[in-house]
Amino acid sequence: MQRDGEAPRLATTHTDLDVWKMAFTASMRIFELTKSFPKEETYALTSQIRRSSRSVTINLTEAWRKRRYEAAFVAKLSDAETEAAETQDWLRYAVACKYADIGTGKELHEIYDRILRTLVGMINHASSWTISDHRD
Repeated sequence: MQRDGEAPRLATTHTDLDVWKMAFTASMRIFELTKSFPKEETYALTSQIRRSSRSVTINLTEAWRKRRYEAAFVAKLSDAETEAAETQDWLRYAVACKYADIGTGKELHEIYDRILRTLVGMINHASSWTISDHRD
């Protein structure tokens, strides 16, 4: 198992990354959770939390494909980090509005804490993730 931010030895695609798997699973849990949100939240909380949670994996995918250029890789990881933190705020609103129970909100928030730690670790160790022998 890889430690936070440490490059995996055998990852051949973004879906091999533990952080991608964790973020995908969390976003699907959020999707299921939001099915019960009230209709008046459809274009506010519901769509925003679904979008931000899905954006974590999408930005990880883009970062993986930009590994030839460290700055581009870090920029996409930074976007994923931002979306993960945004998802945590939307979770706070969901709990405060009583659309999600405190236990579920806390559990998902902790998952996003782990995602954030991993993303920060990847950013801080970007050179171990990037492909340095590219040809122009």
